[in-house]
This record gives sequence, C-alpha cells and structure tokens, in this order.
Amino acid sequence: MADTFPPEFALEDSDEFSTLRLAGDWTVAHVQDVDEALRQLAPAKPMRIDVSGLGRIDTAGAFVIDRTLRAAASGAGSDAVIVGEHATAGRLIAQIHAVSEPVPAPPAHEGGVYALLERTGKGFMGILAESVATLAFLGETLITCVRLLSQPWKLRWTSIVAVMEEAGLDALPIIAFLSFFVGMVVAFIGATTLSDFDLEIYTVELIGYSELREFGVVLTGIVLAGRTNSSFTAQIGTMKMRQEIDAMKTLGLKPMEVIVAPRVIAMVVMTPVLAFVATLAGIAGGIMVGWLALDINPAVFIERLRNSVPIDQFWVGMSKAPVFGLVCVLIACRQGLNVGGSVQSLGRATTTSVVQALFSIIAIDALFAVFYMELGI
Repeated sequence: MADTFPPEFALEDSDEFSTLRLAGDWTVAHVQDVDEALRQLAPAKPMRIDVSGLGRIDTAGAFVIDRTLRAAASGAGSDAVIVGEHATAGRLIAQIHAVSEPVPAPPAHEGGVYALLERTGKGFMGILAESVATLAFLGETLITCVRLLSQPWKLRWTSIVAVMEEAGLDALPIIAFLSFFVGMVVAFIGATTLSDFDLEIYTVELIGYSELREFGVVLTGIVLAGRTNSSFTAQIGTMKMRQEIDAMKTLGLKPMEVIVAPRVIAMVVMTPVLAFVATLAGIAGGIMVGWLALDINPAVFIERLRNSVPIDQFWVGMSKAPVFGLVCVLIACRQGLNVGGSVQSLGRATTTSVVQALFSIIAIDALFAVFYMELGI
C-alpha cells in the first residue's frame, strides 16, 4: 500500500493577494483533519490556491477546496483562482464546482407598500400556476380512468382492492369514532341552546340536517386528507426517490395507469361508503345524547327523524363524497409525483398535500352549499 501524507496548507499574504499553498494527500481518509481550520480562514484579499505541492486528491478533497474557493470569493469580493500544476486537481475541482450549488443567502425582508405588493403578486401567481397544474393533472387522470374503465381487463384489480382496504376499510373505525363524538357534541350544544326556549325536541332535526348534509361527509373528507393523503404522497414520493417510477417507464409501464388510476378508482368507490358510516355514527351519537340527557326514546328519535328530515338531505351529503375522495387522491398523487431526490422534498410534498386537501375540501363544501341553496334544496 502506498504511503499517505496528511493534508497540510499554509496561507501567505502579500500586498496584492493571499496565497494558500496545499500539500499532502487531500483524500476522504484525512481531509477532515484540515476541514475545521479551512472553515476559519477569512482572507480580506483576493486569494490564490497553489496546488503544485498537492499529492493525491479525490472528490472529498476537491469539495473542501471548492468550498474554500467560494468562501474566499465571497469574503474578498472577487473570484479566487487556482495556480500551479497538478495532474488531476484542476479538472476534479472544476467538476465539483459545476455540480455544487452555493448556499443561497436568506432573502431580505423589505418593508413598504411596494414589497407587500410584490409578495402578494408572487403569491397569487404561485396559486394560479398550482391551480393550472392541478387541473391539467385532473384532466390526464380522468382520461386515463375512462380509458381503463372502457377496457376492464387492463385494470389492476389487485391494486384497487388493496387500496380500498388500506384507505377505506382500515379508516372506518377512526371515522366512525370521530363522527359519533361529533354527533354527541352537536346534540349537547343543540339541547343546551334549545332548552332556553323549551324546544329540546328539535334537537332531532338539528342532528338530522347537520349529520346528513354536512358533518358526516366533511369529517370523512378531513380524515382522508390527514390520513390517506399523507400516506399516498409518502408512498409515491418514496417510489420517486428510489427511482422505481423511472424503472416502470423503462419497462414500458405508465405511472398514471399503475399508480394513480387504482388509487383514484378505489377512493371514489370507498369515500361514499365511509361518509355513509360516518353519518350513521353521528346520528347514533345524537340518539345517545337524546336518550341519556333529554329522555328521548331512540325509537321516538328515529321516527321523528324520518318524518321531519327529508331524504334529499341524505343525497345532498352523499353527492359530495365522491368529489371529496377524487380531490384528495388527486392532490396526494400529484404531490407524490412531484417529489425530488431529497428527504426534504418528501416532507414538503407531504405537508403540501395535506394542507391543499384540507383547504380544497372546505372550499368545495362551501361551493356545494351555495349551489344547493340556489337549487332550493
């Protein structure tokens, strides 16, 4: 095994510039010995790095030298240069410099009306670009799903059933649990408020309208946004980081058909089922409060619910469920496919997925409310 020489450096100052002379082997085995000392260099003059006395060098040493070049250029206000002859140092440092990105300086937070308008404009354009990209992804997804449904033998039934179990059946307990207690809370609040007017019996109508029309399906959408969206985004993002999606394309498989379409079909099918269970659980919570706190017999509660709350309120709530499921799975799949090669991008994509899904569900529910109000339902 060849002898190795520890890396060394010496900084020599002159009137015009500073010269950093390198010696020894700058390899991954020993470069950490001089790393901390190099970080503390703060030359105020233009720097030259002399590599004529340099021994062996690898990418680790080239990275440390390139970082020193960047720091020297930043401190002195002019580019640092490499001088001296070496077989591989100049070429290797140039390659490292080409692929290394300087650490961006933190943006300066300027005040004033102009800066406020600039940030507002950038934010608006970002929202507009995100909306256009999401709509484009929606169109591509719908075309893919329609084509697959017209050719059922091409559907991946195993994947669809697996997603239905994972995102649907496994979510039933938590959705039913939450909806049950929300129904109890609504019943308690309604009973407390209506008791001031001796109208406790109208708690039945309050539970019926709120659960059938809003709370059942909205709670389902919120749980899906927090549970399923994060899961889908993390799964697809991990596949993207491991280059599994690139491997699929190499094998001639389309990610839209293999990854996105089964999830979309499964969620559109399972979301109404989850919303139905959530609605029943919420009504059960109201029945429990009516029985224990208001002395309303469950049979009387159910009979009054049937006579006082029209069935169209149930269909109003159910009509929202497939839309909520479609929106959640679209956002989750799109954000997962946008993940880069770093863990930070996966975390950002997962957070963005959950936030966008929650916002979309609330906004779409408001649009549904306005739409049905105009229809008089």
